[in-house]
This record gives sequence, structure tokens and C-alpha cells, in this order.
Amino acid sequence: MPAKLSTRPLLGRCTITGGLVLVLLGAGLPAVAAEDSEADLSRFYRQKVVWSKCDGVEMPEDLQCGKVTVPLDYARPRAGTLELALARYRATGRSRGSVLLNFGGPGGPGVSELAAGGKDFMSLTNGYDVVSFDPRGVGRSSPVTCGTGPATAPDEDADLDEDPQAVLKQLRKVADTCTKHSGPVLPHIGTVNASRDLDIMRQALGDKKLNYLGFSYGSRLGAVYAAQFPEKVGRMALDGVDTLTEPLTEQGVAGAAGQQTALEDFVDWCVKDIACPFGTDARTAREEVVRLVDSLDQDPVPTDFGEDFTGQDLVGAIGQALYSKELWPSLERALASLVEDGDTGPLLWFSGGGTAFRAGGGIALRADNGTDGGLVDQEDVPLDNLPAALMAINCADDPDRPSARRITRELGRLRAEYEQASPVFGRYRLTEVLTCYGRPKGTDFIRDEVRDVRTPKMLLVGTRGDPATPYRWTVETAERLGDSAVVLDNKGEGHTGYASSKCVHRKVDAFLLYGSLPPDGSSCGPEDDGR
Repeated sequence: MPAKLSTRPLLGRCTITGGLVLVLLGAGLPAVAAEDSEADLSRFYRQKVVWSKCDGVEMPEDLQCGKVTVPLDYARPRAGTLELALARYRATGRSRGSVLLNFGGPGGPGVSELAAGGKDFMSLTNGYDVVSFDPRGVGRSSPVTCGTGPATAPDEDADLDEDPQAVLKQLRKVADTCTKHSGPVLPHIGTVNASRDLDIMRQALGDKKLNYLGFSYGSRLGAVYAAQFPEKVGRMALDGVDTLTEPLTEQGVAGAAGQQTALEDFVDWCVKDIACPFGTDARTAREEVVRLVDSLDQDPVPTDFGEDFTGQDLVGAIGQALYSKELWPSLERALASLVEDGDTGPLLWFSGGGTAFRAGGGIALRADNGTDGGLVDQEDVPLDNLPAALMAINCADDPDRPSARRITRELGRLRAEYEQASPVFGRYRLTEVLTCYGRPKGTDFIRDEVRDVRTPKMLLVGTRGDPATPYRWTVETAERLGDSAVVLDNKGEGHTGYASSKCVHRKVDAFLLYGSLPPDGSSCGPEDDGR
């Protein structure tokens, strides 16, 4: 099959509490400002957060909101500022300060995630104010966007095999469009700057040390903070540990392989149920999934949102559902609705309830970000902010920029590598090799400098069946961080362990609340074992 470039290609590592990653519409042009050690940041470190009731009909009554101001450009702190949105649940007992949460993405908004999934973290209010935030370029904090319309994605029929140069030219146009719509924050997005924002938040919250719980991409942010501010690290737990070294091309292969393993586990579970739409034989069922994807790619079915539902849309929806074993029954029913009735509605839910299709169908997001660095209203956050921020941050963090000649030369090898990793997800993830093409080189700080940190002990949780952040990344990152890293091996399924494993939950809470660390290399058994 020709390698046509989907306009909805990539699945990011999503958040822990159920905010589904939207389809990827485009990316920005990131660059990391050079650090100026002489820059005067004192005025930013003198501020204090003022808390008040959160606006919005869906905000919990006991959730409070606030903001902090950070420099747009740390090298030139007088050149402009950004406001970052914060939210907190206050400590119920005696507080030892705050614990900051980052739910992942990159590009996941912390305020809305804490509002939606705060119940998972109420145990931490026994000792902390539980705080989350929208990072720069995300959510209400000067959100980046690529706009809407045909200029925001390559042609669905663009063929990598027949004319890769034309595809790359279109990708460059997409990047230009994202730059036009995103405003001044885009060149200053990325984890290195977000980490510096974290330190200003720490001070504004009144904490001498940063206590932190980061999921998925949030582990990358925590590791960068540990390298930049080792003397300010308090109790830090990283769950679903990200890679610090692999380029995006290799991350895509790892992601495809992880999702393929998760899919096979789902199929093994599904065929034990007579209602499984793929029959009762696991091998035949796996082949049926591939045939269904190919069939929809050749002959898409219409949806209520004006866009056809393709095989790659199916792959994206399946990938979302595989993040949590709790979603497997819903995925089985959604697939049965498609196979038996041609109904795509339940599968669209996994892609954000049809949000992506509405955006792609021409409903206006916003013609121009127009940000002045202040917070935007929640209803004004662009629909494509999460995928636009995801790509902008990933590109800002990755220094690799293969040339058009190199991409063309290596495309055949890459296709074979991705398809070997996964006959279902390989094509979907292949486009990851192109995401940063034509964009300025990202920082090499993470790959070169985040190592051998001299901090207090930190807890790293890796889940064996994680489809997004493979367990080996936990081991590799722990080795890079050095003696400070303590690994907890979660022998379960799904992306991250805190919300799905009672054992992981207990051990993370014991560390954050009381400083009690499990031995390095200890484990939590599968949740079904009751351990």
C-alpha cells in the first residue's frame, strides 16, 4: 500500500486521568532561548500566588485558581511576560507545602485535568496543597494553535512513495501556518523553559523545595528540573518514565511496538468473550484487525461530522483505548458497532468525541491567537491546542533535523522498521519522522546535560505493559539520572501506574507524604493479583 500521509497521524503519550489526546493537526516552529546567567529574574521570584474561586460551571467548588507571571524569554526578561494558569486543592490537614502535578502530553492542560480527575489525588491533600498548571503554550496559558482549514495539514492524498518532496514542501507550509497563528510564545516553548517556569511557581507557592509528581511527559519535565535546579528538588516521583535520549524517529518505533503489544493483549482478552467482533481465535482476530484497517483506508465510511472515517482514524481510536485496561470493554463494544452496524460514533468518542472531525470540517478555531501574554478564557482555548503544543514541545526538545535528501533516502528502511514493529500502528506512527522537518533545531540540553543529577532520591515508576512509555525507558532514564533514581517495577498494564494500581498509589503516596521510599528494583504485582 502506498505510504499516504494522513492528516490525523500521531498519537501522543496522553495524560493519566482520562483526557484523550486529540488528533494531530500540525506543529509550530520552536526554538529555545539561550540562557543568560546575568538576566535579572528577581521580580518574578518575589511574587506570591493569589487564590480565588475558579470560574466555570464544571469547576469543583473546592478547587481554587490562580496564576503566576514568567518571562517570555529568559535571556531577555524585560522583553515580555506570560501568565500561567494554576489550580489547587487545599491541604485538609497540616500542610508541608505544595506538590505540583504534571499530567503529561506534552500539551496536556493541568487545570482542567485536576478539575476532572482530582479525586485520584485527594490522598495527597493529607499533607499538601495539590497544585497543577497549564504550561506555557498550553490551555489557558498563551495557547499555541495552527488554526483551521486546508492550510493546517498536508493533503490526505499526499504520497510519500511517489513524491516525498511535495509532502515535505507541504509540511513546511504547515509549520509556517502554525507560526502565524500561535503568537510570540511559540519560539519560547519547550521543556527547558517550562522547567524554569516550574522554579518560579515553586517560589511563588512559598516552597523552599519542589515536591513534584509527573506522569509520562511530566517525567521529562521533572528530570530536566532536577538537572537545572538540583538543590531545589524535594520529593519527586515520575510515573510512566519518558526517554531522555531517543530521537523522535526511534520513539515512534518504540511507540508502535508498545501499542502492538497492548493490542495483542486486548485481542487475547476479547476472543474469550462471545461478543468479540473478531471471533474466538486470537490469531485470526489479529488478522481481522489488520484487514479492517486496510479496508477502511481503501473505502472510508462517512461520519456525522462531514469527514470520512479512515483506517488510520480507526488506528488512532484503538490506540487511545489501549491506554487503560478499564477501557477495553468499551473498545470491544465500539468495534462491534463498527463491524456489525457500520456505526463509527462510539469509536469517535475515543478520538475526543468527534472534536477532531469538527475542527477539520472547517468550524473556526480562531483566526489569530492575539495573545498579550495574559490568560485566555477557557472557551477561547483552540480545539487543536493539545496536538499543536505536543508537536511544538517535542520539536523544541529534539535537536535532530534530517534533511529532505536524508528522509527520502531512508524512507524505505523506516517504513520496513515501523511495519515490523506493528502491522497496525506502524504506518500511523511513521509520520513522526517528519513532524519537525523544516523547523529550527531544538535544544541539545536534554540529551546531553540531563544526567548524573545530584539530588535527593527520586522515585521512578515503570509499567511493564505500558503502550506509550516502555519499561526500558524507565531503566535507561534511571541509569542516566544516576544514584538518585529509585525504580519501582509495576508488573501491570496500561499507561502509568498511579491511577490503575493500588500498590503503586500507596508507594508513591508514602514517598511524597512521608519520605518512605521502596527499595530500588522492588515491584508491584498485577492489579488482578490484589497485591
